[in-house]
Amino acid sequence: MKAGAKQIEALQDSMLNSLRAGIYSRRRVLATLFGTAVCSLSPRTIWSAGQAQASAPVNPSSAPPGPSQIQFEEIADKSGLHFITHNCATPNKNQVETMVAGVALLDYDGDGYLDIYLMNGAEIPSLKKISPEYWNRLFHNNRDGTFADVTERAGVAGAGYGMGVAVGDFDNDGRPDIFLANVTGNQLFHNNGDGTFTDVTERAGVVGGMHNGKKMWSVGAGWFDYNNDGLLDLFVVNYCQWEVNKDPYCALKEGLRAYCHPKMYLPLHNTLYHNNGDGTFTDVSKETGIEAMEGKGMSVSFADFDGDGFMDAFVANDTMPNFLFHNIGGRRFEEVGVVAGVAYSPDGNALSGMGSDFKDINNDGLPDIWHTAVEHETFPLYINQGKGQFVDATVTSGLGQLTNRMTGWGNGVFDFDNDGWKDLFVARSNVMDNIQEVVPSQMYPERNSIFRNLGNGRFEEVGAQAGPDFLLPGAHRGVAFGDLDNDGRIDAVVTTLGGQVKLFHNISNTGHHWILLRLVGTRSNRMGIGAKVRLITEDGHSQWNEVTTAVGYASSSDCRVHFGLGANRLIEEMEIIWPSRIRQVLRKVTVDQILTIQESKA
Repeated sequence: MKAGAKQIEALQDSMLNSLRAGIYSRRRVLATLFGTAVCSLSPRTIWSAGQAQASAPVNPSSAPPGPSQIQFEEIADKSGLHFITHNCATPNKNQVETMVAGVALLDYDGDGYLDIYLMNGAEIPSLKKISPEYWNRLFHNNRDGTFADVTERAGVAGAGYGMGVAVGDFDNDGRPDIFLANVTGNQLFHNNGDGTFTDVTERAGVVGGMHNGKKMWSVGAGWFDYNNDGLLDLFVVNYCQWEVNKDPYCALKEGLRAYCHPKMYLPLHNTLYHNNGDGTFTDVSKETGIEAMEGKGMSVSFADFDGDGFMDAFVANDTMPNFLFHNIGGRRFEEVGVVAGVAYSPDGNALSGMGSDFKDINNDGLPDIWHTAVEHETFPLYINQGKGQFVDATVTSGLGQLTNRMTGWGNGVFDFDNDGWKDLFVARSNVMDNIQEVVPSQMYPERNSIFRNLGNGRFEEVGAQAGPDFLLPGAHRGVAFGDLDNDGRIDAVVTTLGGQVKLFHNISNTGHHWILLRLVGTRSNRMGIGAKVRLITEDGHSQWNEVTTAVGYASSSDCRVHFGLGANRLIEEMEIIWPSRIRQVLRKVTVDQILTIQESKA
């Protein structure tokens, strides 16, 4: 899937002569990491080491940040969350085998607690779930720290070779529905409200687009209301043209077959489905401009990056330029990735884009973009400068050096220590399961990482101090975020390819305050997706966030909006801007609570 030998060359250039010529492209490590100015090959900013490229507000506290207090305990086994991601690995190195990922957190039964849905693979070459080991699984939160498998009763085992999952209430009945992105043929499950779901794929018309007579391979998806009509629309991310057991032969060395570089496969366009409001959808990819751009999409995330009131879409592409689809009045999209400065790395290379998140990281009111990639590419951080422009702050933030030797899949931007600054989480693993046979020092499983936001535009990697459970490596893929026990601290569920899922319970003992907001739309979509929230705490510190479930790689996170509040015991003012353009203001809001806010009718 990813650039296997490309990764190896960056680690050990002497091996290039032994690799098959012409299969992999060479990339250079960012010259900025070594203090050399670099001129982008695309129309972007000229960089020089040590020069601040993106402004960031300084932490209102005059004291420097203390040691990290972010701590996690892995509790999947003792909580009854027993699940192994089966990819049916074969000697043929089918591309799909290394990409199974999805996990979703949702309150499917409306009891106020998040449940867990996990995607799974299928048998190869049939691409069918021929036995229960390949079922997707739904686990009900028992509200006592344990989970129960309710897959059979709920009717959500799925069909086909699974990839990603997206949660959204498409019919505004107050119950979250589940969309599955699969290798051949997608699925949509409607929530019946009685603990069961109905497969409505055919009636809804979202089984998947066709290319050369074959269904397109979808990796992920996301729900957003692109035309602000109060109904959630569906954006599906498609990867590449592929057929089972027909992958080219690619090798890391003679006799050692490996997953091929993405350039060996032809790209696809993404798909946009308009919600008709009667339980059906219309493919509007062509008329909206989405179909005009072909790539190898791995994730989609949404935000209104220019403040015009319409949600835009960022797509992280694998070894092709990223897409930033600017929403033009809810009618069509214009792809502006190059012009905006988010398509390439600072030296003009297209990266191996994987997971992405689109949130305000530096508390200036403008949503920023952070996505993952493979080792020696870094995980880019694009800071929104306003007026449709971003600047690459990967190096100046410290992330360039911190992530240079990492490969990341799922990711998310959340405040894990509730200090008022959003941190960064990444699920890590090398792409090649046999990488160590070529580079003994390079491991396939990796531990996950957390980059703590220092509040001054820089980050520090604190995963090594996040507890002994967090140090355990794995073939990590997808990750979903949410507060599973409603204690005000964000937890994470991480899938492991060929291994047991991990539930990282946040046990950070900071004493910091928090608030969790559940927004209920009336004129806007029922889940409030796309609503913007601004709050001002008693110390004068401002924060912004947006309602979304589309976070990371092939996964779906809690739709509730979380804010860490530090030492503040009161929120002086909270402003909500709904997709309907209604502005709602609350004052003197108490902290440490889960607050439900219904959209005002005026």
